[in-house]
Amino acid sequence: MYDVVLLTLGSERDAPGAGCGSGGACCGGGTDTATDREERCETPRVPVLTCADALTARGARVETVTARSDAEIDEVLARLDGPPRPDGLTWPDADAKTRLVVAVAGDAQLRAVLRRMVRRYAPPPSRRPDDLAGNRTVPDLPPVGVLPLDPARSTTHRDLAAQLGLPRDPVAVAGAVLDGTPRRLDLLRHDGGSVTLDGALLGAAGDDGTPLPWRGRVEVDDAVLSHGDEPLLACAIGNAGGYARLDDVTLLAGPDPTDGLVEVAVAVPVVTRSRLGRRRVRLEVRRARGRAASVLPRDEATLPYLDDGVAGQLTRKRSWWTEPGAWAVWTP
Repeated sequence: MYDVVLLTLGSERDAPGAGCGSGGACCGGGTDTATDREERCETPRVPVLTCADALTARGARVETVTARSDAEIDEVLARLDGPPRPDGLTWPDADAKTRLVVAVAGDAQLRAVLRRMVRRYAPPPSRRPDDLAGNRTVPDLPPVGVLPLDPARSTTHRDLAAQLGLPRDPVAVAGAVLDGTPRRLDLLRHDGGSVTLDGALLGAAGDDGTPLPWRGRVEVDDAVLSHGDEPLLACAIGNAGGYARLDDVTLLAGPDPTDGLVEVAVAVPVVTRSRLGRRRVRLEVRRARGRAASVLPRDEATLPYLDDGVAGQLTRKRSWWTEPGAWAVWTP
């Protein structure tokens, strides 16, 4: 039978100085910028205990761990390491008898764990092994079970678990981890040092929620969606579909976290005039798919964005690239 680690991320209330606003485990910590925030993570104990009881009833050896720092997340991930390799690289165990369940209050917490997983197992470019796929910079990461801590969230917000059709009931999550199969998913890495599981939305809004125009060069592989000389209202970088719409406008046509591609869309306001000379503004949406994308802000002001629910400010060019099938979730 399996050893199962049920991991939650601590809150500010649990660990002063290690909370979501201070770069602790909740927001990923590490080298992410100080503005890399996520929602405060008050961890309900009932779903965690229910899942643990269901796992134990099935004969699993269960340990619940609350991590309040990157180092504590890393200690949990070390249990997924494989045997020593001749090249000295740290590599996940393909036949591991330890399984990981991550209890999450939002996508940003899941991203925090995957970011640490990537940093643990991604080899330095100078030590790239021959058994690493040519289109990847990381090996197959260990599958994780996802335990949403707010079952009602799927009806109010399409989090990643809802988009993937993952179970939300703690007992069903336990069953998927013990009896299910891993579903491999694409991962977006970016040159800011973090990862993106769902997607990112770039752009500012006024106090009334109206999108504010900004300028930037947006590229997808060899395609240029904007040269930076025209106003944009939004740019969506999509691995999954969490940022597929802006109000009633469809930005991403069909993002698929298993197709090995990133979908990018920009919303451009276009001024037209009616036969009577009346001025009208419509949104033109330009889309492209590819292996990599980049955004270079042209305006002097910083560009706000949301990346897997984490708010930040973009001040320089940022590039994303796809790691096909790099991570996985346990599914029934």
